Amino acid sequence: MPAVAWMTLAITALIVVAAALGLFRVAFHLKAIRRTLGSVALGVRVVADRTSPVPTVVPSVNASLKPVRDFCEQI
Repeated sequence: MPAVAWMTLAITALIVVAAALGLFRVAFHLKAIRRTLGSVALGVRVVADRTSPVPTVVPSVNASLKPVRDFCEQI
């Protein structure tokens, strides 16, 4: 085999190895991003739970303040 053919095979092998290493790096970065996005999604759910709409709380607050309202109406 001529030297040019060996050189072509060597350069091709280097390109393939470089591309494979790049793909492995991309895969590891995507794995880290997946973990981060999981944490962010969990944080968003916690914020949504802690900031529930006011209408679900208003009836219990009104019931608690009924004695105060009744007292104010007597005055």
